Amino acid sequence: MNQNVALSDLGCSSPEKQSQAGYVAADINRPPKKQILIVDDDIPLAGFLSSELQGLSHAVDLLHDGEAVIEGLQRRQYDLLILDLNLPKVDGLNLLQLVRLSNPKLPVLVVTARSRVEDRVSALHSGADDCLTKPLSLLELAARVSALMRRNAGVIPNVSVIGDLALYRDERRVERNGRRINLTPREFAILEFMMRTPGRPISRATLFEEVWRMPCDPSTNIVDVYMKYVRDKVDLPGEPKLTHTIRGVGYEIRSA
Repeated sequence: MNQNVALSDLGCSSPEKQSQAGYVAADINRPPKKQILIVDDDIPLAGFLSSELQGLSHAVDLLHDGEAVIEGLQRRQYDLLILDLNLPKVDGLNLLQLVRLSNPKLPVLVVTARSRVEDRVSALHSGADDCLTKPLSLLELAARVSALMRRNAGVIPNVSVIGDLALYRDERRVERNGRRINLTPREFAILEFMMRTPGRPISRATLFEEVWRMPCDPSTNIVDVYMKYVRDKVDLPGEPKLTHTIRGVGYEIRSA
């Protein structure tokens, strides 16, 4: 996308002429641009993606190695991180885990040339919200970016409480009646999603798509396996049961 287009080529007057005409073009009524950070050591590709996303009215910064990312995230607040896994100095998966510790709510879209399913699963386990493989479809990239932006725009409180169970999103901490519950990132994601809508059944397909960020695979029982992990940690013997199976639907969390 050519960004070097003169105002006159678009039928626009210059800022000086606009001022002389008694007005100045202003963006005060437009929503602020979303800030995106692209981290990729493929400089031509990163520049191309930057141009395309700027064409969609996003503001984009570029970095090309892992060491600069943590410092960059400390200097500026971003709405989305687009991260390649094959980076110099710091491996992308290790960097992703560090980002999750310092920026637990930052949406992360992994873009990688690693095409194995195991690599995508590793990225999701390490904290990615979504994953795309190279070569990229620009239409799909734009759709994934928009979806992550919409998801992050929802106002979700830091703390959710159901009965004596409390989940702290910023700290990624869960306690029940003062008892600390240690969850893996995947287990935390399942419980966090369920606690957004207490008392409402959630299907296995929805959990799979929201937590694993993949289209539902009816042949796998991975949701049931991880739900058992969550339930065994949340509902200890003698405690009121908070997690419930809804036959033919999925799962629900509600106070006893």
